[in-house]
Amino acid sequence: MMVTIGHSTHDFPKFVELLRQNEVTAVADVRSTPVSQFAPQFNRGALERGLDESGIKYVFLGEYLGARTADATCYVDGRVQYSRLARTDGFLHGVERLTKGARTERIAIMCTEGEPLNCHRTVLIAQVLTERGIAVAHVHGDGWVESHAAAMERLMAKFGLAEPELFRTPAERIEDALSRQEERIAYVKQETRDDRAADA
Repeated sequence: MMVTIGHSTHDFPKFVELLRQNEVTAVADVRSTPVSQFAPQFNRGALERGLDESGIKYVFLGEYLGARTADATCYVDGRVQYSRLARTDGFLHGVERLTKGARTERIAIMCTEGEPLNCHRTVLIAQVLTERGIAVAHVHGDGWVESHAAAMERLMAKFGLAEPELFRTPAERIEDALSRQEERIAYVKQETRDDRAADA
């Protein structure tokens, strides 16, 4: 069992409290850039020191599992395509490290966003882990722990896909919801944003 968590704008003691409530022994940081303008207590150096002092291990996996990949083959019109990213050697290596680590540690996959559905840790990483048979839950800022299945139900409801359909399976509806959410949250290169704004 793994959990995911967003550091959001928590103060550091609150963040550690959430980790301890969920018996987390190691944090896997999956931010592409492990710095925060709004919450400097979660800049990589400060975070690593604080977790060490709290008796919690830290590993940076953003180079493998970050949403802003440097792999040009993962972009279409400047936007990251999660399906392509999930097939890269780097991403698969990161998933393998998580899977191996989970044999001896209770891992929290950490990114920035407070709402799990607004982050690639849920829409991409947790989905891949779930498809591999690994149980994943999402820790919310108020301490609520949501199963990945429940998160997917919420995601389907967000797009009006929660009700059974005659010609589509639940898995197909989840895939549709994930695709729609990816369109909303996937990273777009800045120069592409600028080009689109100029064309508007």
